[in-house]
Amino acid sequence: MFNGLKREQYVIGMTAVLFMLLMVGTAWCADLDARTRVTKGTLEFGFLTGYWQGNNAFGNEPSANRSAVYFLPQLGLVVTDEIGSGWAAGNVEVLVEPLAAHYYQPFSASAFGGSLVVKYNFLDFGRWMPFWDAGAGMLWTDLAPRIPEQSTQFNFVLQTGPGVSYFVTENLAMTFGIRFHHISNAGIGDRNIGLNGCLFNVGISFFSP
Repeated sequence: MFNGLKREQYVIGMTAVLFMLLMVGTAWCADLDARTRVTKGTLEFGFLTGYWQGNNAFGNEPSANRSAVYFLPQLGLVVTDEIGSGWAAGNVEVLVEPLAAHYYQPFSASAFGGSLVVKYNFLDFGRWMPFWDAGAGMLWTDLAPRIPEQSTQFNFVLQTGPGVSYFVTENLAMTFGIRFHHISNAGIGDRNIGLNGCLFNVGISFFSP
């Protein structure tokens, strides 16, 4: 299904959809403010889709030839009142994030798993809500043992990076982000070079109440 997927087509298509939503949101609810919308007890129901591209940032040359499409549902809960002041004012959110992925380079493979993610939401920017998240979890993939980096199909995931959400309406926000993404088996197999990549993601979130 994804063998003929072009990276440029994926990016252009998702950008066009989100740009249209952005324009609609600009016309509606111009006085929206993340500070009053995202408070302790707020639930977030989200869905991200992303392009994963391997790299050799840590001398891991084989990973540079790995590419995938990721699908990431999210369920989050804001667990703190506002903390900090000025531009750093924000709150802490905890999310459960299942994942499904299709690798199409260097060959077709699948991945399934999930992570627990902690996110700090910056609340001092009106309807824009920058954030930084970090997560850890587990993953099964049939990339292994067919690749030199990993010998086990069961692996662990570490990820972190910045992003921003933009409130289109009072309850609906668009999200853009990038994460450093690491997959390894923590030494439980005889090969554990690890897979390192960048996960570029876009999506939507619904906030309640």
